[in-house]
Amino acid sequence: MSESAKAPKVRPVDDEEELESVSRAASFSGDSREYTLADFYELPDKDVFAKTRPFAAFVADAHHRKHYLYRRTLLGPCENRTLVLDPFTGQERSMIMMASNNYLGLTTHPKVVEAGRRANDEFGAGSGGVPLLAGTYKLHRELERKLAELKGCEDAVVFSSGYSSNVGTISALLRKNDAAINDKLNHASLIDGCRFTGATLRAFKHNDMKSLERILRESDKEYDGKLVIVDGVFSMDGDIANLPEIVPLARRYNARVMIDEAHATGVIGDHGRGTPEHHHMEGQIDIVAGTLSKALGGVGGFIASSADVCNYIRTYARSYMFSTSLPPAVTASLIASVEVIQTQPEIRQRLWENIRYMHTSLRTLGFDIGPTQTAIVPILVGDDLKLREMSREIHEAGIFLNPVYFPAVPKRLSRLRLSLMATHTREDLDTTLNVLETVGRKYNVIH
Repeated sequence: MSESAKAPKVRPVDDEEELESVSRAASFSGDSREYTLADFYELPDKDVFAKTRPFAAFVADAHHRKHYLYRRTLLGPCENRTLVLDPFTGQERSMIMMASNNYLGLTTHPKVVEAGRRANDEFGAGSGGVPLLAGTYKLHRELERKLAELKGCEDAVVFSSGYSSNVGTISALLRKNDAAINDKLNHASLIDGCRFTGATLRAFKHNDMKSLERILRESDKEYDGKLVIVDGVFSMDGDIANLPEIVPLARRYNARVMIDEAHATGVIGDHGRGTPEHHHMEGQIDIVAGTLSKALGGVGGFIASSADVCNYIRTYARSYMFSTSLPPAVTASLIASVEVIQTQPEIRQRLWENIRYMHTSLRTLGFDIGPTQTAIVPILVGDDLKLREMSREIHEAGIFLNPVYFPAVPKRLSRLRLSLMATHTREDLDTTLNVLETVGRKYNVIH
């Protein structure tokens, strides 16, 4: 089979921004302010390491300018205020953590920590095998049962990461004559899973039902199976998928629906069960996927579906078959996290008090936070150099925030990305708002 025959067929979304295909890395000037990460992706050269050398120079210059804020080292638990080793001063300092997906603060919840400690004593540090062979413990079965119950499904499958659950599930189900129909802003793990299948990848405009219906209508004539895939809560904008319109459209054209609940589980819905509960559509989604590393406070991923689908995934998802199962301590902590979500709604209520307060305050100040509806709060900046300087000053002021640049988002939509937690105090939020207001006015981001 030729290489072109093996490659997945990709048809782009209408009006999708085109990226430059020729790298600028070979002519790196030494000034990191003139470049983005996309510039170092491709460098034609007989040495596959060639591209790493200009990138190293880029990182060194960005660090010198205090613009490189990746891999800051935490020296304590990931809480509302955490101890950080400052990469520019080499000193330990306490910072307000506004960049963690630990939405409910469960990484340090006493019940969650104690459950992991007991399991470590009882079962040891690792599972010692892949789940299909010698790596399934009673804890894994209990976690799958609880996740299925949480999501209103017959069964669930636990993976070693959220990325591998998406890649494994999609690649197990789709074949070359099928179509994977993605929202344009879906997470990278969903897109990668589609690319591994050999199926045709189609993308519709974000939350645009006319665009989705047009692609479904065209795909109905061209392909066998069709899988519509969406995020429940979109990771960069914080808005919610329009399931009440997506599901009927998919049914009309005989397509299945898969939703990634990474940022929704534990956060939205009356009981924290996620996007289907938020829209009063539990039991109507064919595959509910998610991660165990955000509101649940651990690591891993899962899918929940019918018993037949889960049974098939366990045998045909390569990322399940060939990955060692979660350590017992992590698994036991996750079981406790699900129980906390189900029995302590006051934690989620505190999170939503913080969400409403920050949304209102940031919009009142004049920041553009887009269509966010959840704990993910973007502050749109749109100028990479301005964002780098703002991020430096925000870091120096003791606020741990993530800047997001092209190619993770379009060039014109670079942003700061806040992640709110139930454990943030009003003092944390007000201190953060004061810093953001000062920096926002200085760089003319407040409108």
